[in-house]
Amino acid sequence: MPADKASQPDDPGAPVGRRVVLGLLAAGAAGVLGGASIQRGLAAVLGPIGNHDPTGLIGLLPVGNTFRFYSVTRGAPRRDESNYRLDITGLVDNPRSHTLPELRARPQTTLVRDFQCVTGWRVPEVHWRGVRLADLLDDAGVKNTATAVRFTSFDGTYTESLTLDQARRDDVIVALEMIDGPVSHDHGGPVRLYVAPMYGYKSCKWLSGIELTSDVVPGYWERRGYSIDGWVGASNGRDDDPTS
Repeated sequence: MPADKASQPDDPGAPVGRRVVLGLLAAGAAGVLGGASIQRGLAAVLGPIGNHDPTGLIGLLPVGNTFRFYSVTRGAPRRDESNYRLDITGLVDNPRSHTLPELRARPQTTLVRDFQCVTGWRVPEVHWRGVRLADLLDDAGVKNTATAVRFTSFDGTYTESLTLDQARRDDVIVALEMIDGPVSHDHGGPVRLYVAPMYGYKSCKWLSGIELTSDVVPGYWERRGYSIDGWVGASNGRDDDPTS
């Protein structure tokens, strides 16, 4: 869904025309026939384009077990070591503002877990590495009145939430690396949330803010009908993803 003009990033890039998208759909079909190597190449090309696709069709391309790219805006401004900050605010004793080098210097947790989108596609055994969210919360000092965590994105629009118990799980990390290197811009980098046992919409891309709150604040998609507790499992015909 398009964002309001006020929430558009400063440099979103040129939108993709419908004819171009239809041409890429044909390319996607060719990728299915051409095999895995062609599909991987298509995924690398379509990622950046998909963030500027007003039709939403690129997200439907059949490119196999690869990430498909979604943005609720027309993308996000780029952040790097010079200007990235992760602010931890709200009901905490010690508000924090972490730079990218500071996050990289903290103890890192590695996970190898699937990434499941609520629309049905799945990428198996993705390598993730980052800082446990629980460690960042402990460092900030969570007040007794806090029961939930709200996440914001530097795309200016996207938000998500977890209960405090969910946020403290060992398989919830502030991810700095995924697949085989740093989290790329199109994957939501340089820093994104990864909530291993929940659908992908819970793993906030372009993470910029962590706010401790007294109650769960429904996120962008929850306000549009998605489940607040987005556990992967029996709801999509699988029961091998732990939820507790």
